[in-house]
Amino acid sequence: MAEKIRELLSEEEVARRVQELADQINGDYDGRELTVVGILKGAVFFTCELAKRLTMPVTMDFMAVSSYGSGTESSGSVKIIKDLDLPIEGRDVLIVEDIIDSGYTLSYLKSFLEKREPKSIRLCTLLNKPERRVKKEVAVDYEGFCIPDQFVVGCGLDYDQKYRNLPYIGIVEFER
Repeated sequence: MAEKIRELLSEEEVARRVQELADQINGDYDGRELTVVGILKGAVFFTCELAKRLTMPVTMDFMAVSSYGSGTESSGSVKIIKDLDLPIEGRDVLIVEDIIDSGYTLSYLKSFLEKREPKSIRLCTLLNKPERRVKKEVAVDYEGFCIPDQFVVGCGLDYDQKYRNLPYIGIVEFER
């Protein structure tokens, strides 16, 4: 089965929205330090683009968390592959994710990190698919785009580890 990619959000639209999110975060955290936690691998591109636009002192760390494997559907089972290197106790933490789909991963991750007693913990995602949400309690503080229930790639998102490098968000159309 081959796949074709159809553009959903252009490179320019994504860049403009990342700047708008950074402006909002800059206002919310003015005069404070921020620990940005990017979720590997998908959020690397978005995390870096966002962090370049933040004006407060930023500490960056990464976690690898999975609930997908090589498929296109969440397994519902969350696994921490790489934990934080730095402590977050007493710090303002911003979790940065590429996409929130079922909500399993972020619901688990937020609860997991709250046990480390950060000063605050907020969630920023480039893409949000609320109609796929199974874990309704996932509160998104900063949302790039709300998108329909379609499988997307680009800007760090992948299909079987491919297409992360696309500078735009595209919909995967499977050809038979």
